[in-house]
Amino acid sequence: MTDIPKSSGERIIERIMEELDPSSERFQVLETAKRFKSSWVELGDRLLSVSSRSLYREWGYGSFEDYCSKEIRIKKETAQKLTLAYRFMEKNEPELMARREEPRPFPDYRSVDLLRQAREEKGFSDEEYAGLRKSIVEQERSHPTVLKQFREVAKTREEPVSDPSVPLKAALGAARRLDTALRGVEELPGDYREMVERLITTLEEELEGMQVVVEHR
Repeated sequence: MTDIPKSSGERIIERIMEELDPSSERFQVLETAKRFKSSWVELGDRLLSVSSRSLYREWGYGSFEDYCSKEIRIKKETAQKLTLAYRFMEKNEPELMARREEPRPFPDYRSVDLLRQAREEKGFSDEEYAGLRKSIVEQERSHPTVLKQFREVAKTREEPVSDPSVPLKAALGAARRLDTALRGVEELPGDYREMVERLITTLEEELEGMQVVVEHR
């Protein structure tokens, strides 16, 4: 059986790994990156840790984005989707996360990010969200199929709506993305991040309060 040729990114990762202690956290992140296609959840978890603890600085990189592109060999946008998707699954799909080591395929991180957008940014109704989740989690549809379904529903959401939670969800999604981006900024004053965290908490409380009011009408 002929071996599949390694990509240039894989070869670069392996060269870096040769210089590291296999027990080090840096080595383990790289090892996970090599298995990216089959274990994006683990990579998302590790990258979130690297970002929040600014480990990339200890490893000689000026920013999280620089570390991802030069060492892990993934784009800034991919790193953001991975970390946001991991956070979303951890919060909203704990049972599925607990079964991620099972043989059955785990949902594509790009599809999970669409599910996150549906819940946090696009104002999908509970029924629309459930339909998208079913396609991703239960029916295991391909990402192109899920993307088409997502776009069809999102297009209807671009029309004027009376639901006041829609802009609130959009603001909350933007704040969460900003929080993730700020974690990779070098020498950022701590109070900046605290301000964003307070904003996220406030928006979450406003949204929860709005949902409680609707349920009791």
